[in-house]
Amino acid sequence: MKQDTLEGKAKTKNGVKRLCFSIVCILLEVIFIITIVTRLNEYAEIINLFTRILSGILVLGLYASDKTSSMKMPWVILILIFPIMGVGLYLLIGLNGGTHKMRERYAEIDSKLLPMLPDSQECLSRIKETIPKAGNIASYIQRNSQYPIYQNTDIVYFDEAVKGLEAQLKDLEKAQKFIFMEYHAIEDAEAWHKIQDVLEERVKAGVEVRVFYDDMGSIGFINTDFVKKMEAIGIHCRVFNPFMPGLNLFLNNRDHRKITVIDGKVGFTGGYNLANEYFNYTHPYGQWKDTGIRLEGDAVQSLTVTFLEMWNAVSAKAANDSDFSKYLFHYDYAAQQTGFVQPYADSPMDNEQVGEEVYISMINKAEKYCWFMTPYLIITDEMTHALCLAAKRGVDVRIITPGIPDKKFIYNITRSFYHGLVKHGVRVYEWTPGFCHAKMSVADDCMATCGTINLDYRSLYHHFENGCFMADCQAVVEIKNDLIRTMGECRDVTDQYQTGRSAYLRLGQLFMRLFAGLL
Repeated sequence: MKQDTLEGKAKTKNGVKRLCFSIVCILLEVIFIITIVTRLNEYAEIINLFTRILSGILVLGLYASDKTSSMKMPWVILILIFPIMGVGLYLLIGLNGGTHKMRERYAEIDSKLLPMLPDSQECLSRIKETIPKAGNIASYIQRNSQYPIYQNTDIVYFDEAVKGLEAQLKDLEKAQKFIFMEYHAIEDAEAWHKIQDVLEERVKAGVEVRVFYDDMGSIGFINTDFVKKMEAIGIHCRVFNPFMPGLNLFLNNRDHRKITVIDGKVGFTGGYNLANEYFNYTHPYGQWKDTGIRLEGDAVQSLTVTFLEMWNAVSAKAANDSDFSKYLFHYDYAAQQTGFVQPYADSPMDNEQVGEEVYISMINKAEKYCWFMTPYLIITDEMTHALCLAAKRGVDVRIITPGIPDKKFIYNITRSFYHGLVKHGVRVYEWTPGFCHAKMSVADDCMATCGTINLDYRSLYHHFENGCFMADCQAVVEIKNDLIRTMGECRDVTDQYQTGRSAYLRLGQLFMRLFAGLL
């Protein structure tokens, strides 16, 4: 097995240097543009008038847009107070969703891939009859993301990421046709080396292997020669949205998905990336809590489509698939479980926040309880209202967040939401052993989600994400039991935040909350 070396540490250091260098270059470019426009405004009345008119048009456009107020107000305030800087930043990073050509590319790929998924009207009718409230959510997902609901699928839930890794390694060894892996972060270290050893062996056996990762997510873990190294050993590798100096309208959108597909028969997803800390090989923030699921059966088709979408849409220059049918096919499988499962994807390329709407729908449909685990809690007014209203209806609403943060500034923003929730009856727990990175929800012993979608603006509005909705299956009960065990290791901070904070802290939190949507 490959060991961590000084060379590996140097690559990580170089990745961090590249990140810092790119950020400095982008900031200098932004400062340069703002300075030039400011000077022009000072010396040319017509340009000053144009800037003011543009500011007014943008503010009116934002006000009239169907975006949540939590996303609109920071931009409106910034543009009104600092017109030049506000307009400049909005045009650079506020226009979420990339360029027009990129949207067209994703739409073209989806128009070919999504119709290849099976018709699930019979399955949808069954879940509506069995669990109407879960059926209603499944119908929303199918109608708005075009991902169908399935049965004939066995689900295994992993309450620790390392259990998922061990299961993946065993299944990867059995691959006969193809392996697809898409992750936000890959670290060229021990955990990945275990996977790479298996992938190399499978490549030699004639298996097609593709690896896809997000450059920003992996920038502190690997160097730019990672792709070349993978290609040299027969692993096809692509990078999502490389982070480099230069103004990039797509910079704000990252690939946050975590997917492994083996032969179109077995699939894995969940909260964990392929880096050492996720499996507690290292402990930068105390213990790491993460979860995942293994699917075997019909529902794996949706994970395959989600991977193929990103692989083929990310670049107009790369050679893409002309025949998807060799990866999307029906095979005979008889599942032991009878529950319902619905893998789905969320994309900033459209105007539908599927991840947020699924969460809000579960909150609204809950009658007894609705529990969440999330590493970050930076939510919109709509979700805040849904959580508080459910609690006021008498639903047991609980949220588990980390006890040890990975990003202290974001952690302070997370805590700024506590008071507004707990005063209406929501209970908040912080996991004391360390950082909980899992993204899960469960309600009324009948439905749950597990995937990559955090309760924060980035996940809900800016990133490419994926999740899995489950109903009437053993995994739902296992997720509930895991959350109960986890809460036993938490400190209940509900009472602590009942009365709010000092005036100084409240002012700081208000400022952080105001611009949380821009982070």
